[in-house]
Amino acid sequence: MSGEDESSADDDEVVFEPIGATGASPDGLPPLRDVIRAHGLSAEKKLGQNFLLDLNLTRRIARAAAGRHAAVGSLPLAGKTVVEIGPGPGGLTRALFLEGAERVIVIERDERCLPVLQDIGARYPGQLEVHIGDATEINWRALTAQATSKPIVAANLPYNIATLLLIGWLESDPWPPWYERMTLMFQKEVADRITAEPNSKAYGRLSVISKWRTVPKQVLTLKPEAFTPPPKVASAVVEFVPRETPEPACDVKVLGRVTAAAFGQRRKMLRQSLKALTPFPELLLARAGIDGMRRGETLSIAEFGTLAQLMSE
Repeated sequence: MSGEDESSADDDEVVFEPIGATGASPDGLPPLRDVIRAHGLSAEKKLGQNFLLDLNLTRRIARAAAGRHAAVGSLPLAGKTVVEIGPGPGGLTRALFLEGAERVIVIERDERCLPVLQDIGARYPGQLEVHIGDATEINWRALTAQATSKPIVAANLPYNIATLLLIGWLESDPWPPWYERMTLMFQKEVADRITAEPNSKAYGRLSVISKWRTVPKQVLTLKPEAFTPPPKVASAVVEFVPRETPEPACDVKVLGRVTAAAFGQRRKMLRQSLKALTPFPELLLARAGIDGMRRGETLSIAEFGTLAQLMSE
């Protein structure tokens, strides 16, 4: 599938047939398969790369990045600055511009992609800012300091650093964060952990920090065939809308320590697992009104926040 034909696939799960011969792209640039062929690009496993080559799909992700309240028929990213990590051959980058982004800041570790990004920059002069480097070492506030408003983060994250980057963004201080919202792609298993509810196997540290500081929601699921090369697992796009004031108020680092202890040995009761934090966990649990015989996976976000709040006193 190529060009501007809309997919008839179900909104909750999207798979596109492999692209064969493609026609002209709506931005006047060559089709993505022609681009990677011309530049000799191939996805590097060590960099966690899997390329999205269908512009219909990347445009759906770009529209999702604008949020649900974008006006129908408009350019949903008009006037927005977007930060993208791991653009690769630029499929999502091009989609962000097609959906109206005023400025796109990309961080790419793979120098092979630089000529491709330069071609996109030539098509959108003065609007694309390219940084070659490791996304895990970026000072995000400094990088986006010149933006006229908080940027949106939109990315098909490299699988090998996706969770590390997410935790860094969720633990960002001061809060509210430097970004307006995030729309990120993960392996489906990771997305399920992010959005998991208590009393489920997927519920854990990532669920707690994600839900305490943001409202996360899976907005799109993609089968492996949507990528080149196809990964072994499905993927999902997750929207994160920051909470202005997370409740209950607590230190995010302390919350991290509490969840690490509670989920470190999932089968243990809290009165045992929290001994890694305090010699008298029963007193802490009693103050929080939590039965020490419960396990971490049964606690709500609010209960974890209360424990962290009490630990900070």
